[in-house]
Amino acid sequence: MMALYEMPGHLIRRMNQISVATFQQEAQTAGFDLTPVQFAAIYAIARNEGIDQATLSSLIAYDRVTIGGVIDRLLTKGLVRREVSERDRRARELYLTEKGRDLLTAMMPAVQKVQERMLEGLSAEERDSLVALLKKATTGANAGSFDTQSEGD
Repeated sequence: MMALYEMPGHLIRRMNQISVATFQQEAQTAGFDLTPVQFAAIYAIARNEGIDQATLSSLIAYDRVTIGGVIDRLLTKGLVRREVSERDRRARELYLTEKGRDLLTAMMPAVQKVQERMLEGLSAEERDSLVALLKKATTGANAGSFDTQSEGD
């Protein structure tokens, strides 16, 4: 029988726990009130101004139902604005506010520190290899994925 700490699923879940905890610690220490998913959302919106919620949920691999709550909280915080699409009056487009842009810029050093802390036990070459392998594994797993499930926002 395979040992627990040799199972990729367990290691990935554990690394996710470490990632979320490290992000929350660094964000709070730096004075930011944003979850990893909220950060991913504003980061994606900043690079894809005018996207709709369905596209955003695909970009950050979050289910459509949960992304609605994420966007609602970002709207309440004044970080995002939602506008009716000129192309399709039923669609709503997402944009960062100036406050959202400023927050994203200000948070980047803390986010970079999170990335470094998570992988501090690896050499630069090992970090590059790990990221390449994670991209490859994620791409392969995405092809067989039916729906993304979320773990808190």
